[in-house]
Amino acid sequence: MTRAFLIVIDSVGIGGAPDADRFYNDGVPDSGANSIGHIAEACAGGHAEDGRSGPLHMPNLAGLGLGHALELASGVTAPALMAAPAGAWGTATEVSPGKDTPSGHWELAGVPVPWDWHYFTSATDSFPPDLIDAVKAHAGTEGILGNCHASGTNIIDQLGEDHIRTGWPICYTSADSVFQIAAHEEHFGLDRLLDLCRDLAPRLHAMKVGRVIARPFIGAAGDFTRTANRRDFAIAPPAPTLCDWAQTAGRAVHAVGKIGDIFSMQGIDEVRKGADTALMGHLSDLAAEAPAGALVFANLVEFDSIHGHRRDVSGYARHLEWFDAALGRLMAQLRAGDLLLVTADHGNDPTWVGTDHTRERVPVLAHGLGARALGHMAFSDVAALVADHLGIEKGAA
Repeated sequence: MTRAFLIVIDSVGIGGAPDADRFYNDGVPDSGANSIGHIAEACAGGHAEDGRSGPLHMPNLAGLGLGHALELASGVTAPALMAAPAGAWGTATEVSPGKDTPSGHWELAGVPVPWDWHYFTSATDSFPPDLIDAVKAHAGTEGILGNCHASGTNIIDQLGEDHIRTGWPICYTSADSVFQIAAHEEHFGLDRLLDLCRDLAPRLHAMKVGRVIARPFIGAAGDFTRTANRRDFAIAPPAPTLCDWAQTAGRAVHAVGKIGDIFSMQGIDEVRKGADTALMGHLSDLAAEAPAGALVFANLVEFDSIHGHRRDVSGYARHLEWFDAALGRLMAQLRAGDLLLVTADHGNDPTWVGTDHTRERVPVLAHGLGARALGHMAFSDVAALVADHLGIEKGAA
């Protein structure tokens, strides 16, 4: 039996979502957002020169058909990404009513979201009093900090010192359906933060808030840094996903990155975490170790969390080029008959207004299916490709 490696490069969209006008950043519709297209344009124009230089250089992704997928999705041509495809390539369009992590991943795994998410829409005083009271009760504090929309890195810079002084948790949200709590690993305590988020999760999930996210950080004023101990407490998927299908068929399911959190550990046998560099190391190890018939499902989050939300074009381009080189080494390790699929869950155009995700189509690039066009696809078609390759029943629980 062959194996399947499904890698989600978080937020690497390619524009063209037909309903982008229904999704917003700072009151501006996402129409025209294009993460890869605009990054490639900035690089070609010499506007992404911090730590790198010149046109966007991704020979492995280009060789799988990224440039052709970009053109199909949005009509944008990026000369540096055009190559005769040696892989199978296409573009996928989401139907779930969101541009967030659970919606994208669940649908990629075969389960579109059947409900509307709850969002905290007010930029300030974002949370209802009863929720704030619940946070205070579970945390054992007299108050909270934040209570607003914010960038996770900015808010710890702004409120980290007050957090250490008062002991109050920093609570914030975004345009996504999330409730996030930042706290200092030493002064507040990592276990205490995780327990707080775990205790609050059922209440938030009942409101159809997709995720409660623990955002631990370390350091002192002027030098606060988020750690790799982030934990997402997500609503469980409403139906069996690709992970369940594989596990039901007796296959090993390895989660790399935050996949275990996104799927509430349903259908997951093993989890390997870390920064993106460590995650590529885990994927390399699994290319050597994973048994026949295994599903390896990975999310690399730093495109999104470090570069997209911060609107850091050069940093995003650097990370893309790093991943492309690492991907080439990983593909060289695969066994005959293995399938490797690279896709994304939404966009986060670093040239766009605001700080939130952008509604975009995503690339679907495959090594192991031969050189062919996959055309326009649904997100759920990605799960079907993997299931067909592994010879497992779709929808099995």
